[in-house]
Amino acid sequence: MRIVHPLAWAACALVASLAVLSGAAKAEDQAIVMKVSVPTINDTLHHYAQIFAAAVEKDSHGRIKGEVYPASQLGSIPRQIEGVQFGSIQAVALPPEFCVGIDERFEVLTAPALVSSMRQAEAVAADPAVQKLMLGLGANKGLHGVGLFIATPSSIVSREPIRHLADFKGKKIRVFTSDFQKVSLERLGATPVAMTLGDVLPAIQQGAIDGALAGMPVYTTMHYVDAAKYVTETGQPFIFLIAEVSQKWYASLPKDLQAIIDKDGAAMARQNYKFAVDFLKKATKDWVTEGGELISLPPDEQSAMMETLASVGQDISKPKPQLAAAYKIVTDSARMHATR
Repeated sequence: MRIVHPLAWAACALVASLAVLSGAAKAEDQAIVMKVSVPTINDTLHHYAQIFAAAVEKDSHGRIKGEVYPASQLGSIPRQIEGVQFGSIQAVALPPEFCVGIDERFEVLTAPALVSSMRQAEAVAADPAVQKLMLGLGANKGLHGVGLFIATPSSIVSREPIRHLADFKGKKIRVFTSDFQKVSLERLGATPVAMTLGDVLPAIQQGAIDGALAGMPVYTTMHYVDAAKYVTETGQPFIFLIAEVSQKWYASLPKDLQAIIDKDGAAMARQNYKFAVDFLKKATKDWVTEGGELISLPPDEQSAMMETLASVGQDISKPKPQLAAAYKIVTDSARMHATR
């Protein structure tokens, strides 16, 4: 029997340890990067991106490394969507109507008078029928939906106060890329201007537009009060958010990692609800503290506005069979959860 000197054993052990450490380092270097892009910062959308990326990294035991890029760091909203389609960006979270160029049904949740409370909106977002519809859109165009959730009711921020319905007339108001929003503003006498988020504040500052449709959390985190201090709380439409991952990237993952992406995308969407509610309250309070003014239309005019907008969704979707079918799914869900 050959006898090995103790020093030789020690040397062998050291070599083995170094090999293990080297292998671990290489495994870490080979972690799959998941870049998550969002157009906003320090708000509900950004929070979702952070908890989604963290959950995936944790549940994959570091095999996927999450990186979050807020405030359109990876390009304008159209560029972010294209990046996900082509695989250079692995995930994006944003209002679904910005994907309307891919499939017109992406805008269906922005129909006015669809929901009237955050709780009802969250119930609609969690409805299996609505999720099947929304998360399945774009599957043949490079998108794989993983999460659907609510952000906030929308409102109108403006350079001059909008205190009455008549004050909408002639105003140039930014809207998302959505016919539902465009027609809604037209019926109120305003001129809708479709614009991505990064261009809105400069346009208000320069006087290119008179105001914008968005949500209170955006106004506070991006300091709109310096350019437009009036917010008219119309409460319509509610702003939903969707998380999409690159179908090309997703298909390249092993099945267990795909399952983690799907599970965490959905779970974090539900977990995000409390943050959205709390953040909306804080943002509303901060707006006033920073010198902004909150305006409500007189009750009779708010009711008149809702009557004017109530038929927008049906009028737009009726001539388009696919859009009409999608509109029926979301309106059926909204009615089912109307007591919430």
